[in-house]
This record gives sequence, C-alpha cells and structure tokens, in this order.
Amino acid sequence: MSYILQTDRLTKTIGGKTLVKDVSLHVKKGEIYGFLGPNGAGKTTVMRMLTNLWKPTEGRIELFGETLTPKSYEVLKRMGSIIEFPTFYEHMTGYENLKLHSEYMGYYQHGSIEKALELLDLTEAAKKPVKEYSLGMKERLGIARAVLCRPELLIFDEPTNGLDPAGMRQIRELFRTLCTEYGITIMVSTHILSEIENIAHTVGIIRQGRMQKEISMEEIRRMCLNCIELSVQNQERAAYVLSEKLGLTNFKAAGDGRIRIYDDGVSMEKLSKVLALNDVPAIALGKKAETLEDYFLKLTGEV
Repeated sequence: MSYILQTDRLTKTIGGKTLVKDVSLHVKKGEIYGFLGPNGAGKTTVMRMLTNLWKPTEGRIELFGETLTPKSYEVLKRMGSIIEFPTFYEHMTGYENLKLHSEYMGYYQHGSIEKALELLDLTEAAKKPVKEYSLGMKERLGIARAVLCRPELLIFDEPTNGLDPAGMRQIRELFRTLCTEYGITIMVSTHILSEIENIAHTVGIIRQGRMQKEISMEEIRRMCLNCIELSVQNQERAAYVLSEKLGLTNFKAAGDGRIRIYDDGVSMEKLSKVLALNDVPAIALGKKAETLEDYFLKLTGEV
C-alpha cells in the first residue's frame, strides 16, 4: 500500500496534559482523507504536528516515505496547508499576498497566481487589500495560497469555517477537482460530517485524543444498510415484542424511543400489525438509510 502520509503512535503532551495519544493514521496517495471528530478531540493538535508547527512528544511522522524531522525543509515544500485560520499581510492585496508566497516558496510559474484566484472565485477581489475581505473571502484566499504551488499533499484544518452553504459547496467541488484532475492528495479535518461524506475515500475518527477507527467510505456504505426506524413510547416493551414475538435479533435501541431494525425478514406492515396486537402503538415507522453521521455517533457512543 502506498501511503503519502502516515503516523505511528503520535503523542503530544503539554504541561503534563496529554492532548493526543498513540494516534496512528494512514493517508493513501491520490485520495481525500476525512479526519473527523468533535471540537476538542485533538484534530488541530495532530495537524500542527503533521505540518511541523509542533514537535511530537512521542511517535513518528512519515511524509513521502521520509521521517519528518525539524530539518525536513524540502519535504514540507511538497505540501500545502491551512491550520486553524489563515493569516495574511492585511495592508497588501490578495494578489500581493499570493505573489509573496510564491517568492517565499521559490515557485515561479506564469499564470499560477491568476489560476489560483480563479479557482477560488477571487479574481475580482485580487486587487483589494485583504483587510477589506470578509471572513469567507479570507478562508478562500488561504485555500488559494495552499494550492498555488501545486503541492502533492494538502492538509486543511476545518477549511469551510466562515463560508456560507454556496461557499462550502464550491470548496467540496474544488477538492474533488484537485484530487481527480490534478492528482493531489487531500487530508481535511472537520466536525461537520455532511461536509466530507460525499467526497472522502477514507475517514479517520478521533475522540478525546485517541483514534477510534480508520475506515473507507465504501466499507461504511456497505455496513450502513437501509433499516426500518421505529418510534414508540414504551421502548422496553417494543424490544420485547421484536425479540420474543417476531424473533428479531438485529436491532438497536436509542435513548429517545427510536429503534432501528436491520433484519431483512420483516416488513413494515407485519411489524406494525404485531406491535399493535401486543399493545405497542407505533408513533412513527419508516425506512431509513444510515449516514456517516449515524456511523460516527454509534462508534463514539453518542447515541
């Protein structure tokens, strides 16, 4: 397996507090990798270490087949990133900020700045000082700067912060284009699962500083099959009827009166009839397809 980025038992401790522990992740070349977790789970801490902003307390990072060290200057040139919120020289224009970045990186390709601005719909704003940009425009300028030098790997920490729904959609489409047409590998963190569900090839889920799971979206889709969702007042009685009267074994009860039934051998009509005959009226009954969010909540024990 060809991994462009991988870590081995990555750990970071500051002031006696362990922020992340034993994080091992594997990003394949040419994929979009979704790094998922609630706020405070450790996503930004990991990404700071991946980009050499912070040094690991323990563990190892491998980029492009090389172990990352404080002197990995050439390796880091092959990567673009935004960690937390992008910063700029506010008195300079968007174009000038990108030109300065090109000079800093030693990247001189005719038309590259104009192309990056066009990709992020910033052509008209290119000559305005960045201090006049909205929050969303600054976020898009940060992404333009990250893609400007055509890196092999992009690392984005919550890149849709400050964007409206149309802007979020634009960024999703851009990520698809960068991955499929330009062959750029993308690792993107988010706590908004719907933002990554339709573009990621693989997801890594982190909670309370520890990796919970790495899994392909294809495997999640196979696992998250259609189910029947039942809402009742007496959940305990309903579970008894499903088990003892219908012989069902593959169902899961949530704490709010919902029960999801995964057995193939029962129809909604039969289910409704048997429940009614056993004094368990259904408040709601219908078919449902599980999402990445459903899988995430089950894995992290939040349902």
